[in-house]
Amino acid sequence: MEPKTGLDRAKRAAGVKAAERYCTGGMKLGLGSGTTAHWFVRALAERVRDGLDVVGVPTSTATRDLALELGIPLADLDAFPELDLTVDGADEIDRHGDMIKGGGACLLWEKIVARASRRVVIVADDAKIVDRLGAFPLPIEVLPFGWLSCRGLIHDLLTSFGYDDLAIERRTRDGNPVITDSGNYILDVDLGGIGNPATLAMQFNQIPGVIENGLFVGIAHEVVVGNADNTADVLGLPLPQLVG
Repeated sequence: MEPKTGLDRAKRAAGVKAAERYCTGGMKLGLGSGTTAHWFVRALAERVRDGLDVVGVPTSTATRDLALELGIPLADLDAFPELDLTVDGADEIDRHGDMIKGGGACLLWEKIVARASRRVVIVADDAKIVDRLGAFPLPIEVLPFGWLSCRGLIHDLLTSFGYDDLAIERRTRDGNPVITDSGNYILDVDLGGIGNPATLAMQFNQIPGVIENGLFVGIAHEVVVGNADNTADVLGLPLPQLVG
């Protein structure tokens, strides 16, 4: 598969550099979801075909299917509850390494796999690097049971934090609710800007019915940023302080 646009070239460059820089024989790897992470999976598969001995734990059924198609050996997290490295994408990531994830509705599995990993590397094109999170709507995974009540509690929480004119929408596709790999709904919250991601990340998960939220705080160690000219740069981040 070849990239068709400058954005695709940037995503591939990040994925290829991550596969070359971080992946060594014997590793247990978390395989991220989304377009940029899937470029990493393709680059990893090339190294596997060349003899690299690794095992992957996918963060979504889509990533699982891609990895199986490409011949990457897979296992589940019960077989390997501690991973050496996870490489995943982000919908937004700030200069401190805090992220919004979940645009592909995989945030729950992504956060579980990331937290099981000794190291987390994010692959992204340069447009994903932001000074402040929030332009991308924040995904929140909720149980279908009582989801309207849950949405009301999310609204009340955000109002108490000073957010006004909130739009909280259940994500749909072709007129039907999007269902996550765990059978849940996704609520997308348009906040415009998030000045307190660590606090919000903890507060969201105190609401009954919220399964997980798309604020990934204090998780990433480094970011590989791809460019349209097929180059990629590595950005170091502050030492992670796990929160959300």
